[in-house]
Amino acid sequence: MTRIKVTVDGVAYDDDVEPRLLLVHYLRERLGKVGTVVGCDTSNCGACTVLMDGKSVKSCTVLGVQADGGEITTIEGLSTDGRLHPVQQAFHEAHALQCGFCTPGMIMATVDLLSENANPSVEEIKDGIEGNLCRCTGYQNIIKAVQAASTGGSQ
Repeated sequence: MTRIKVTVDGVAYDDDVEPRLLLVHYLRERLGKVGTVVGCDTSNCGACTVLMDGKSVKSCTVLGVQADGGEITTIEGLSTDGRLHPVQQAFHEAHALQCGFCTPGMIMATVDLLSENANPSVEEIKDGIEGNLCRCTGYQNIIKAVQAASTGGSQ
């Protein structure tokens, strides 16, 4: 076992973990952060995307021990005082989901994208969410949601 100290959604944790435990399993099984979806376990789908120290990572490719000393934000950690994060709100209003399986990862990738580029072009949006797969929507409404959440959006 290896001791890690990590902050997840603003709460500090001090835990013993198996060195081979994936971050996605630590978040879901130990901390109950089930909004972080286990998709493919191969980093192909992006459903497990979280923010680690402000950058999007696929938590199925990060070991829990690699998060030691870091700050993790999950989809559950985006809302504040019961209010959706602007990206979550934009996805809701633009109907940027169908089954919802990819939505947490898409939203987390979008938060990272908009933190680096507050007003991305359509091509930059496509690049920013690349690696996050959606099998239902055809991406049009996802792109509209990202545009709405951007500084150039209608908000």
